Amino acid sequence: MNIDAGPVDAWTVTFSSDSKFVASGSHSGKINLYGVESGKLESSFDTRGKFTLSIAYSPDGKYIASGANDGIINIFDISTGKLVHTLEGHAMPIRSLAFSPDSELLVTASDDGHMKIYHVQNATLVGTLSGHGSWVLHVAFSPDNAHFVSSSSDKTVKIWESSSRQCIHTFVEHTDQVWCAKFNSNGSRLVSAADDRTIHIYECPV
Repeated sequence: MNIDAGPVDAWTVTFSSDSKFVASGSHSGKINLYGVESGKLESSFDTRGKFTLSIAYSPDGKYIASGANDGIINIFDISTGKLVHTLEGHAMPIRSLAFSPDSELLVTASDDGHMKIYHVQNATLVGTLSGHGSWVLHVAFSPDNAHFVSSSSDKTVKIWESSSRQCIHTFVEHTDQVWCAKFNSNGSRLVSAADDRTIHIYECPV
């Protein structure tokens, strides 16, 4: 099936947790929600013209979060279509964001070299994490909620403990910026991909 996401470029996409919908973000500022079976536009969310670099669908199916080129993060209630939170903690583009498996936390990654963790319900900033020496390009939670991983233009991949917000391990195998890092389904391994044209698979040390 092909879905016409025009008339502007679709920059980022993600499935809903039940795989019934696909959400796309673009430089026009619209987040569009399409039915997977129908291929039709089901709803649209307005980020007020923000160039959307990243989107995430909460595992409980209630929220969509978007990260913009100007560092603004918007969280939408899917059932009502309303903007419920606008987060302004970053000053540079949001390359990646991810909900925790229990949908209670949102972690964001930015070109400012920092990550921020927010409580989804009340938009409270839980913590700001530093440790990378350049842009943070990707973040993802472990399946058990206990950890998350980040990758960066500084060529490293880091594992963080969610509760203490401390880095507990750094992988330095890549020789160029690392665009993506994710856990496998049981959290025992990590995979990362970088501009050095390699994909690394690691045994998770926690």
